[in-house]
Amino acid sequence: MRTEDGHIIYKCLNEDPTAFGLLVDKYKASIFSIAYSMLRNFHDAEDVTQDVFIKAYKNLSTLRRWDNFLSWLCSIAYNLCRDRIKAQSIRKENERLERKTQRELDDNSVNSYREEQVFESLHEALNSLPDIYREVLTLHYLGGISSEQIARILSIPYATVRQRLSRARTQLREEILAMISETYEQQRLKAIFTFRIVEMVKRIKVSPISTMKGLPLGLSLATGFIIAFLGFGTHLNMLGNFGMTVNSSLSGESKVLKVGELSVDVLKVSDIPVISNGSLSGNGLSSVVPSLQNALVMAPQAEGGTWTKKADMPTAKYGLSASTINDKIYTIGGESWHPDLSYSAVDEYDPEADKWISKADMPAARSFLSSVVLNGKIYAIGGARPHNIGSTAQEEYDPEKNLWTIKADMPTARLALSACIVNGKIYAIGGTTELFGGPFLQSVEEYDPIKDIWIKKEDMPTARSGLATSVVNGKIYAIGGTNQRIAFDDCVGLSTVEEYDPAKDKWERKADMPTARWGLSTIVLNDKIYAISGANRWPATPIVEIYDPITDTWTKETDIPTVRALFAASVVGNKIYVFGGFTGFNELSTSEEYDTENASKSINFKGKLPTTWGEMRTVMNR
Repeated sequence: MRTEDGHIIYKCLNEDPTAFGLLVDKYKASIFSIAYSMLRNFHDAEDVTQDVFIKAYKNLSTLRRWDNFLSWLCSIAYNLCRDRIKAQSIRKENERLERKTQRELDDNSVNSYREEQVFESLHEALNSLPDIYREVLTLHYLGGISSEQIARILSIPYATVRQRLSRARTQLREEILAMISETYEQQRLKAIFTFRIVEMVKRIKVSPISTMKGLPLGLSLATGFIIAFLGFGTHLNMLGNFGMTVNSSLSGESKVLKVGELSVDVLKVSDIPVISNGSLSGNGLSSVVPSLQNALVMAPQAEGGTWTKKADMPTAKYGLSASTINDKIYTIGGESWHPDLSYSAVDEYDPEADKWISKADMPAARSFLSSVVLNGKIYAIGGARPHNIGSTAQEEYDPEKNLWTIKADMPTARLALSACIVNGKIYAIGGTTELFGGPFLQSVEEYDPIKDIWIKKEDMPTARSGLATSVVNGKIYAIGGTNQRIAFDDCVGLSTVEEYDPAKDKWERKADMPTARWGLSTIVLNDKIYAISGANRWPATPIVEIYDPITDTWTKETDIPTVRALFAASVVGNKIYVFGGFTGFNELSTSEEYDTENASKSINFKGKLPTTWGEMRTVMNR
């Protein structure tokens, strides 16, 4: 029996719900261990694990990357656990006992006292460990997950996992480790769990798989052009079983891409991309890859620059901001999930020395703020104050004096906004008033630093938060973001791009970004805008795309190694620096540098492919 995730999902979407049991068996231990590491209660963890698989099945047709199924499951698990924690709805032990039948109570009464003692000792032992050690220990012992798989789930290096496991073990006595191993072994989910899930999903209707006629406008034509142009039509069998592998005699590097719910391979032979039918990775742990429409047809692939790992930030966090002055980058604020804490910290990064130095704290700790540089000063604007409520705060930082000064508050309290500068004025755009449940904003407000006053400007056409803004030739480009929440912090990304002309106080719609996302960062180099990573729901995407405002078109760039959203980015010279962020599973301290030496050189598909994203939007609107 074939067990590749893509093949199983294909069967589920074609009215074979029993196939879902294979995915449950494959990943239930991983999800159960994640849930327990957050909830610290085996019964609650089992309930959440069940909810995860039911929710995943109901939304299976929305999963665009079948090879990313495990990451998707993990993101659902983290979100459901957070919802339960935030709502303070974790059941108490006495509530659980009240729901048990008398027979269950009688059967368990003999061992109940001993089990309570064991669980109490287990919790004490785990509580003595830092969160990062407890997390890997639980995944390893309860989930039975290898260090390599844990590294992929948590988006951290393999060596870091081994180090954390080793340090966790050294902090616990041998008898405690033996007790943890034995207890976890007894609490692992049994086969009946899978059977119960399968029985539930049999009663759930899911949307069937998309057919060829459901492909996006122009895509079938694009595929035909590619095949005809490259002369490899015999290697494409789109009418067969999409989950089956079709061997190709061509040699080269193959990557699995997606067209709607259709899996295809892009086979690279002599640097020419060729499409051939293929199957998805079966381990569910493959790195995220771009969809066909984003990576080939809609956004031509550039030669790309080079990503390099740099010195980690002093603190792992997300929702921070970054600004550059005199070739030094200053990261400001942010927050972490474990522990739930907002930061006022300011850290200076020297790219040449690859070193960090702590600077004077920002007066008000907050996250999801925006920062800009004007006249050698950094302005930290808005953000989330305690309880995730939007702030009106604006504070100015002088790096030379290492000193903060309070400036005029914004008229609109908000977080997850984006700010930028045109002609010596600061523009605060979009955002939301409250992280969980607040309205999405269209507000645009202009700040005059000389007069220290704010002025209301024309609203942005699309209300959104988690967007990014960049300035090219005196125009502001508002890119991506979200205005739809599924649950907690799980948001649907936007591909919307809108141009604002401050001189005319007018907005204009531009070509959509190929990859919809929120929590991204944008950077301007050589009058081109780099849109980096971000998320469309979870997990985050590694995709980097370049927008050319002159031609109103997008180009695909080299993927970022560490997928993330809600991170900070800044530029020094011709190099882009990315800091921190959230993977959907945990906050990051990871820093990476992108050298754009080859970034401007792209493959010209003009005349070979039917259209670009920008041109397609024009055609569709005729």
